[in-house]
Amino acid sequence: MDHRRPPARRRRWEQKYRILLLAADGFAAAAAAFLVHAAYGRWAVALVLPPTWIVAMLAHRSYDRGVLGLGVEEYRRVLRGAVALPALAAVAYGLFRHDAGLLHDMIMAVVPAAVIALAVRYWLRRRLHRRWARSPDGSPTLLVGPAHGVAELIAVLRRGGTPRLQAAGVCLTDPENASQIRRLGVPALGGVGDLNDVVRALGITTVVVLPAPELDASVLRRISWTAAVQGVDFLLAPVLTDVSAARMAVRPTNGVPLVRIKPPNLSRVSRLPKELLDRSLAAALLLFLALPMLLIALVVRLDSPGPALFRQQRVGRYGDHFTMFKFRTMRSDSEALRAELEHLNQNSDGLLFKVKKDPRITRVGAFLRHSSIDELPQLINVVRGQMSLVGPRPPLPEEVEEYTSEIKRRLLVKPGLTGLWQVSGRSDLPWDEAVRLDLGYVDNWSMGLDLSILARTGSAVVRGTGAY
Repeated sequence: MDHRRPPARRRRWEQKYRILLLAADGFAAAAAAFLVHAAYGRWAVALVLPPTWIVAMLAHRSYDRGVLGLGVEEYRRVLRGAVALPALAAVAYGLFRHDAGLLHDMIMAVVPAAVIALAVRYWLRRRLHRRWARSPDGSPTLLVGPAHGVAELIAVLRRGGTPRLQAAGVCLTDPENASQIRRLGVPALGGVGDLNDVVRALGITTVVVLPAPELDASVLRRISWTAAVQGVDFLLAPVLTDVSAARMAVRPTNGVPLVRIKPPNLSRVSRLPKELLDRSLAAALLLFLALPMLLIALVVRLDSPGPALFRQQRVGRYGDHFTMFKFRTMRSDSEALRAELEHLNQNSDGLLFKVKKDPRITRVGAFLRHSSIDELPQLINVVRGQMSLVGPRPPLPEEVEEYTSEIKRRLLVKPGLTGLWQVSGRSDLPWDEAVRLDLGYVDNWSMGLDLSILARTGSAVVRGTGAY
């Protein structure tokens, strides 16, 4: 019966987390009701709002096991419940209690209740992720599929920073390639036929199956039965990777559940809020940082001969060239010396040129690069509409000339001052990984993704990982 213990621990943890969420939602509703009472002097909303708010959260499945700790989807369901609450209050007003004051108070309480509920959920999610990071075994996960696909998924799970799923072992459809998995520090535990014994022996809580020709419908069905008998989750990885959950939807057709992949949302109308946010926020930051930036420019000029700003041609959306601004961090003859340092390139596997401890970097420049302060003048490019706050790395013209047709998809959006490449390691990333992140951003863009990247940028800059 030992193999039952991890799922039992998981269920206890999930029950505890749901209780915390219920308490948090009750607190959010009570706090919002108190604010409304303070403004309008009525107590009726304090009796009605908390249970109504929790009913709305239940109706929109914000306590489902599948969204606990996931972030965006969890927040989206809270917002849907908040939007539905005024409609629910209006229905109650029309059918039961014709109290215009109570209807007004319920509508006014929605915004503070949503803000408090989201803030508390964010705090609980951060605590949950820290717990996952500290846990030695997290949620033991068995990966099933071909060695190449499993290796890619292991890299994704390790890169996420919040290891809810931790690879405890692998059952391969091609066991002859087990050495490729062992090099990653994950045990290869046999083939698909060994799955039942492995789940039982390791106390697996989740089975993830990747696409493979050997895994036809009958094999997948048997694996799902095994998972059900063992009381563990059964997950199917899609054939297409780097597709956000928001773009995927199940469409049943004649009893067959087909997965629809929505096209990338790149129309000008959908990106108008991003344009407004980019330019207004960049302009506000320029005004706020004007004096510090002038002082930085003066220090750059005093530290080494040459201009304070470095100007370089970069390629923007649709291949348009523009002049990008940065604080100068290198000697004025740095471009002439590049050929002499080609053998030191840390990104020899791709088109980027990066050298650790580059001798061309000035004393002040080293600090500016490590802290990313050198990129602040790019706010000018954002105000001009040439760049965005969030987007792919702005490439050089000679890099773009070497792009394949697939990589050119990076040019469908404006380059960014920050992006997935920056919050995921910056210069330490291999070229293929940087391209994968940029293409994933282009295909899965949303305002929520932009805000998430902006929130993660601060910690990435403080860590300074890959900044050289």
